Amino acid sequence: MLADLHNHSCLSPCGSLELSPRRLLELGAAKGLKLMALTDHNSSLNCRAFAKLSPQYGIIPIFGMEATTSEEIHVLCLFTNLEICMAFNEYAYSILTPFLNNPEKTGDQVFVDEEDNIEGEVEYYLVNPLDLSIDNIGEKVKEYGGIVIPAHVDRPAFSMTSQLGVIVGGPWSALECVRIPPAINNSPLDTLGYPLTTSSDAHYCEHVARRPFELDISEEDLLSGGNGLEVNIEAFKQALGRRPK
Repeated sequence: MLADLHNHSCLSPCGSLELSPRRLLELGAAKGLKLMALTDHNSSLNCRAFAKLSPQYGIIPIFGMEATTSEEIHVLCLFTNLEICMAFNEYAYSILTPFLNNPEKTGDQVFVDEEDNIEGEVEYYLVNPLDLSIDNIGEKVKEYGGIVIPAHVDRPAFSMTSQLGVIVGGPWSALECVRIPPAINNSPLDTLGYPLTTSSDAHYCEHVARRPFELDISEEDLLSGGNGLEVNIEAFKQALGRRPK
């Protein structure tokens, strides 16, 4: 199935206010996506609307956020259960750098319902880092029952390689790349044998489904476990493990 695990919505201050969860799903479905994650910066508040709407568009939802570590490394924190994701969301907000957002200067941070009605706006600036290092974030997400994929590892900003110079080992289920095979300054990147994915990092409508990837699993196997549309996280991890390395 065609998957995309990195997408923002109107909650991210650097994203478009037009990109509500409904619009994201509408565009993703039109481009053939079957598995999609909503991963706003350091927040999952739009995941409730995303969960309610996804069945209408035939898309299986993954919930999460693009967390920023204390080193300013972006990592995708992904959950298959909405309530667990929302619990992690509360934890993440409690350790977010408490710098007030100024919408006129840094952008709006609105969360909405399934009808695109604004329910509220996040007070702290969501692009700031969490008080959580790259050495600890994997285990913390694992405690909550999720998985971690370091984001855009071959990008020259907010990535493992931009901040540390190399890929470091950890409990990563995969590495997200802008391109496969990944390279830095035309030199091949040592990805330590982790499975590789691409994703769109969509912030605007025109970005949706620009870099999806194929996940080698059937819908039946992905949803095995009898929980309706909730993804079986073990099947999900195994499918990610079959990605090219």
